[in-house]
Amino acid sequence: MKKEINDLRKSLIDNRPSEQINIMEVCGTHTMAISRNGLRQILPEEINLISGPGCPVCVTSSKDINWIIGIIRDYPVTLFTFGDMIRVPGSISSLQLEKASGKDIRICYSPLDALDFAKNNPERDVVFLGIGFETTIPLSSVIVKRAYEENINNFYIFNIHKLVPPALELLLLDEEIKIDGFLCPGHVSAIIGSLPYNFIADKYRIPCVISGFEPLDILESLNMLMKQYNSKIPEVQIQYRRVVTSNGNPTAVSIIDEIFEPCDSYWRGIGVLPKTGLKLREEYMSLDAMKKFPVEVTDSKEPPGCQCGSVLKGIIKPFDCKLFSRVCKPENPIGPCMVSSEGSCAAYYKYERLR
Repeated sequence: MKKEINDLRKSLIDNRPSEQINIMEVCGTHTMAISRNGLRQILPEEINLISGPGCPVCVTSSKDINWIIGIIRDYPVTLFTFGDMIRVPGSISSLQLEKASGKDIRICYSPLDALDFAKNNPERDVVFLGIGFETTIPLSSVIVKRAYEENINNFYIFNIHKLVPPALELLLLDEEIKIDGFLCPGHVSAIIGSLPYNFIADKYRIPCVISGFEPLDILESLNMLMKQYNSKIPEVQIQYRRVVTSNGNPTAVSIIDEIFEPCDSYWRGIGVLPKTGLKLREEYMSLDAMKKFPVEVTDSKEPPGCQCGSVLKGIIKPFDCKLFSRVCKPENPIGPCMVSSEGSCAAYYKYERLR
């Protein structure tokens, strides 16, 4: 593999642009792979990799965290959540602190764990914290449909799912950010395919490559982007062909469309982005935890000095935040980018801080 990496690096050097350009790796898994394998350090200085908002935990607003904490404080429910959400701070508490205080919060590896628990414990109201992009939305759709069809009356979803392609368009419209190319997310694209990104190349004339996650995948994808950039012929290419097709997974997309419809969504540190979220369709609204368990949502201001929003938009790198590595550390995370296993700050702290 060393020879292949050297060959791809040489190709990048030979084809590097004449000026510095910004390539956004949208997915948090890409950010972690780039940092873990030291890829940033072997690239020509003209190629500047910047992180994007592709970590669902990181873009979950403190208001939403406060909301779910309000539910578990005010109602005797059992909450199921993925592990990364446990330590993300809201402005009043975190799920980890609530669990330590005695609230019934359980980490699950599949949404089916929550549904099975609800079926086996009909006397107990169960809430599943539905988070993630198009990769995890099909599973949430399946359990919502199954709960509805099987008339499981004690199961609810706290839905904060988000969509990637419309968020990328809004980033391109932001004058603070200059993006010259996208490394598009492999996992999301396995579901939606490559076609939903066509507007980026067609409308905004920005090159895109859907990349895998191994070092060779990323370096090959960057070479593909450089060829597009230098030829001035932008398109959406698939490097990750062993997983991604143009049409994606039509069955998964179909069940998402059956259960959910687009809505506006608040992205932490970024703000409200139109049509980047999902809400349950009217037929399934009885399973909406926000409707079933009303609470008064408290103040949702970000921690003083936290610059996660600018990191998520690619305006600054984690090193540029004054809290990074001084106050904000994995054992004491101030913002969500330091908490998540896919967070930019966590990646930089673990793998690039000493470099």
